[in-house]
Amino acid sequence: MSDSRSRRIHVLFVCSGNICRSPMAEAVFAHRVAQAGLTERFEIASAGTGDWHVGEPPHPGTRDALRRHAVPAISGKRAQRVSPVLLARADYVIAMDDSHVLDLREYGRAADGNVSRLLDYAPGQPVRNVPDPYYSGRYEEVYHLVEAGARGLLEHIRQKEGLGTNDE
Repeated sequence: MSDSRSRRIHVLFVCSGNICRSPMAEAVFAHRVAQAGLTERFEIASAGTGDWHVGEPPHPGTRDALRRHAVPAISGKRAQRVSPVLLARADYVIAMDDSHVLDLREYGRAADGNVSRLLDYAPGQPVRNVPDPYYSGRYEEVYHLVEAGARGLLEHIRQKEGLGTNDE
């Protein structure tokens, strides 16, 4: 039996192609986790529901937004598609919008209660879906939404998993 204080918490962020929103959320959440001194307690990844960008790095708009806010991009990050293996490992599956939640239901994952939208953790936001900046170019707006969701998600996980402010 493993000690719950040493168990790694697996978080998977999901968007459409895994080049804009979910890699941004992965990087922002990882940055917040590092700032909290909890890096060793987490395994953080992202994936897309589609396969059209598999193998590509994050979109330049995503990388630029992260750079402007001094958030390190995930080194060597390449787009990958959601798989049963990734879903089985994840304690928290975090979708960027309602369409991703529906796609995840096809994998049979959404019914178990571990799937939620990122902005479910940002109650002060007037929107519940993180918009896709791929065509609109609104990466800065998406960054601020992702940041709000990541902050709330980390707080939620810390409370649920018993990770107090002094845990490392």
